[in-house]
Amino acid sequence: MRTTTSRQVEPAAVETKDRPGLTRRQVHAVAGCYFVASFAALGLPPYLTEILPELGDGAARWAGLLYIVPTIFGALGAPLWGRLADRFGRKRLLLRAQLGLAAAFLLAGWADSLGTFVAALVLQGILGGTFAASNGYLGAALEGNALSRALTLMQGSARAALVFAPIVVGSLTPWLSPHRQYALLAVLPLTAAVMLAALPEPPRAPAAAAKQAEAVAETDAVQSPETAAGTAAEPAGRAPVASLRALYALEFAFVFSTVISFPYLISLIEERIPGTGPMVSGVLFALPHMCYLVAAMAVHAVFRTRPRLGIGIGFGCIALGLAGHGLVDSLTGFIAVRLVLGAGLTLGLVCLSVLAADCAKGRAPGGLFGSIEFFSKAGAVAAGVAAAVGNDWFGPAAPVLTGTAIALVTVLATAAPVLLSRLPRTRRSPRCLR
Repeated sequence: MRTTTSRQVEPAAVETKDRPGLTRRQVHAVAGCYFVASFAALGLPPYLTEILPELGDGAARWAGLLYIVPTIFGALGAPLWGRLADRFGRKRLLLRAQLGLAAAFLLAGWADSLGTFVAALVLQGILGGTFAASNGYLGAALEGNALSRALTLMQGSARAALVFAPIVVGSLTPWLSPHRQYALLAVLPLTAAVMLAALPEPPRAPAAAAKQAEAVAETDAVQSPETAAGTAAEPAGRAPVASLRALYALEFAFVFSTVISFPYLISLIEERIPGTGPMVSGVLFALPHMCYLVAAMAVHAVFRTRPRLGIGIGFGCIALGLAGHGLVDSLTGFIAVRLVLGAGLTLGLVCLSVLAADCAKGRAPGGLFGSIEFFSKAGAVAAGVAAAVGNDWFGPAAPVLTGTAIALVTVLATAAPVLLSRLPRTRRSPRCLR
């Protein structure tokens, strides 16, 4: 007689063996291409307040909205591009993303009106999607621990670009305005496309894998919190430790609770520590991302078999770190809470990569990572809106307190299934028929 758990293990336990895999050098090449291609996308938006006056918006009133325009349209386009990658080839669609990003940057750099610049940002969101495309490419060639390590490396590329790109853009500003740097930095995704052209094309999923994907999807649809907790206890490499719905919800909550602190952090630092220079504020902003660069692979080695535990601890650190932002009023205090937030950021990103790699077994990777990107960007958009509203109503401390609340709720939601599964249960005896 088969139990519910055994029924769930069977579809995910079958792994495809015909994937060619990638060498370490090729995986690093994909991550490096994403790093250089994302320079303009991550390094130039902080300078929108300097770009918009050149285009007729003297007070830069549209800076807040335009900051999230590429994110909104990227979220809308990611699932479609993912499905097209599964149908027409992951490498082909990855090259498309890099070339689309280059075209959008060229248009933004040569825009001579606000309308043209906005159109370029819309195209950046629609035609870009290099992160989801890169993950889909890796997901088609790797699986299991190798895939989760590759996804961890990809997040490292994103963190590195987030740290170094604004510094490079600021250094070039005396010679070339941030507006015209869009056109200059378009050469980076073009270079990435040339490098990626030398990589192999992963094979399309065979019919057996497609049937397996359908079986896994059906398992996700009927899985209850009780059985989810049961499968979480299974060894790594057998049953998925999270359903797709749980993964999407965790991705949204994680991005929301971390990104919400970004827009008004500098204002909060200046309010709490008057006289703080831009360099110190920039280092404090980058500190959590530096933590990821230093510790990500070590965290992956520790939590690759227990990602749900890492997720719970990570959200706990995020809640503690964000709450501390609302209390500290010294440089030492800010360094401490930024490091705590960095620990949560690292744990969350690494363990989400492990969960994503686990959910990728038996599924079309393009569609999966496109959907993950949709929920990630949706969390970023929601965080930006919540941060703006909270700042207007209650000041720069409001966004970090909102993020604290979301992180705490997620900790409770993550721990509840495990706690409920350990509660003693009593069985009712059948009632006697009269």
